[in-house]
Amino acid sequence: MKRRATAVWTGSGQEGSGHLSGPSGVLNETPYSALTRFKNEDGKAGTNPEELIAAAHAGCFAMALSFGLSGAGFPPEKLAVKATVTIERLEEGGFGITNILLDLTGKVDGIDEAQFTEFANEAKKGCPVSKALSAVPIDLDITFEE
Repeated sequence: MKRRATAVWTGSGQEGSGHLSGPSGVLNETPYSALTRFKNEDGKAGTNPEELIAAAHAGCFAMALSFGLSGAGFPPEKLAVKATVTIERLEEGGFGITNILLDLTGKVDGIDEAQFTEFANEAKKGCPVSKALSAVPIDLDITFEE
């Protein structure tokens, strides 16, 4: 299985811009630029690589957790995951992703908070996106709704 996306960039790094596309159509010439990456916190002017990483991680983690819970006989009623990717200027120069926070809220009948936490930690370790991003510290905050 392979997944693809394309990026087209024109102009300099600072003043240039680009667009991202993928075969699903979700990214259909979606704009991005240095402005949308570093100066536009609300994200309304376009996307950026970190937003896409956050979306991929949140989605992968939620799905991995759902598979784990369902496989054990506890299909979740709802899993809500917000991923926050932190990018900062590094001392050695340039920028780097320095942390990822997965903020999970879940409602699952038939288990308690301790069990839910175990499943969530296993999903964090086993999710393919977590594995790919393992060079970055990944934190997990959990809220269990009864």
